[in-house]
Amino acid sequence: MCGVVGIAAHSEVNQMLYDALTMLQHRGQDAAGIVTCQDGRLFLRKENGMVRDVFMTRHMMRLVGNQGIGHVRYPTAGTSSSAEAQPFYVNSPYGITLAHNGNLTNAEEIAKELFMEDMRHINTDSDSEVLLNVLAHEMQKLGIQHPSPDDIFEAMTSVYKRIEGAYAVVAMITGYGILAFRDPNGIRPLIFGQRLAENGGFEYLVASESVALTALGFDIVRDVKPGEAIFIDENNNFFSRQCVEAKEFRPCIFEYVYFARPDSIIDNISVYKARMRMGESLAQKIIKEWGEDHGIDVVIPIPDTSRTSAMELAQHLGVKYREGFMKNRYIGRTFIMPGQQQRKKSVRQKLNPVELEFKDKNVLLVDDSIVRGTTCNEIIQMARDAGAKKVFFASAAPMVKYPNVYGIDMPAKDELIASNRNVEEIREIIGADRLIFQDLEDLKQAVRTHKVPHLTEFDCSVFDGVYVAGGIDEAYLNDLEQKRNDFAKKGKDGYIDVNIDAASVDLTGVKES
Repeated sequence: MCGVVGIAAHSEVNQMLYDALTMLQHRGQDAAGIVTCQDGRLFLRKENGMVRDVFMTRHMMRLVGNQGIGHVRYPTAGTSSSAEAQPFYVNSPYGITLAHNGNLTNAEEIAKELFMEDMRHINTDSDSEVLLNVLAHEMQKLGIQHPSPDDIFEAMTSVYKRIEGAYAVVAMITGYGILAFRDPNGIRPLIFGQRLAENGGFEYLVASESVALTALGFDIVRDVKPGEAIFIDENNNFFSRQCVEAKEFRPCIFEYVYFARPDSIIDNISVYKARMRMGESLAQKIIKEWGEDHGIDVVIPIPDTSRTSAMELAQHLGVKYREGFMKNRYIGRTFIMPGQQQRKKSVRQKLNPVELEFKDKNVLLVDDSIVRGTTCNEIIQMARDAGAKKVFFASAAPMVKYPNVYGIDMPAKDELIASNRNVEEIREIIGADRLIFQDLEDLKQAVRTHKVPHLTEFDCSVFDGVYVAGGIDEAYLNDLEQKRNDFAKKGKDGYIDVNIDAASVDLTGVKES
């Protein structure tokens, strides 16, 4: 899971890219990067850390040019090394930079092809570097010194034939313009907008979420279609083409559950309204299973993503809604952290209970989802320590039973608490007095809307084990688990960064002839 942005403007884009990445910071707090282009030269800054920490005034001053792309990252495939911060750069042909959200499911196979057949060297474990080199190779095969938009789309058709999985990509071809494209199933989100510049011309912004557009004063045009590529040239002329036939449209349902900001609109569906409906259907299930006399005194969300669902749930139950946990916003997310002990420690640092809201009450804690269960266990214990009589727990999402291969870092089945366990077993492990999960069909119904009648199914692979892209089988999942479980991550991240500057990358003025 990452956030990407690309901007083509009539003025300097450095500040706009910075602001857009800040709006997408929730999608990745591990690393950030920006690359701009001016007069055939690229200017790059990328580093591990939050946007505000990576870009100082001196870096921003060097990021000159009217076109650029940016990225915020969580490590999924690969490692959390600064060497794998994006955007990635390849000098031939033309000089191409790329930022990617998602996972390629055939990255290993393609990496071998790139080395053996295309004679290209891959320097990291990142599938994004693989994707960049596929794009570069297909562009090079054209053998055209000055490619037109049609030439670029032709190369993209070949790229689509080679790669599998989930991807939303922004790339910049030095001296030519910005390219953006989305996987044929539309699993990962990508949206673009435009605005009128002071000189009367149009400026374009493409990003992972609509909030990046609206915050910068861009009007939403539409989502990039599955299998579509868009291109904005140096003069801000806009081109698009359906480069491959769209497959079954399956946007990731976890975007609506957790990843996206509630004020985002993804594929014409309001995330906020979807989460409200999740709370509604969960309330109905509580009444059905626990009865009208459910014994709940107060509903408390686990900040931040469950707030919208919890509010609506409380209203439908006719129970008080209270903010019982205060959040320290300077602690990163915990479910992605490798190692149970690290996650446990972080939860205690991140949340502080308001004892007044717990003392002598039957409390229903509402979370967006339960992944590993470690944080739930800690939070329930915190509620008991704060004086709660009974602690009930509700998940706005169904049980997460299967690994995710499309850009979320939960690849190991054994690390998922709901894997091969029933509700009662999970309840015992996390220490709740009662536990309830959303039904999958109710979740789908919560996200569906009459405004988008053709969108009826979603990528729900973490809940139902149905993988729509990439030919995923048991052997693939086992291999993935060996490479990306907690133990493997710990081993990988123990290596020293193989980077020219072992801490950060500043690439200033790389000119393509």
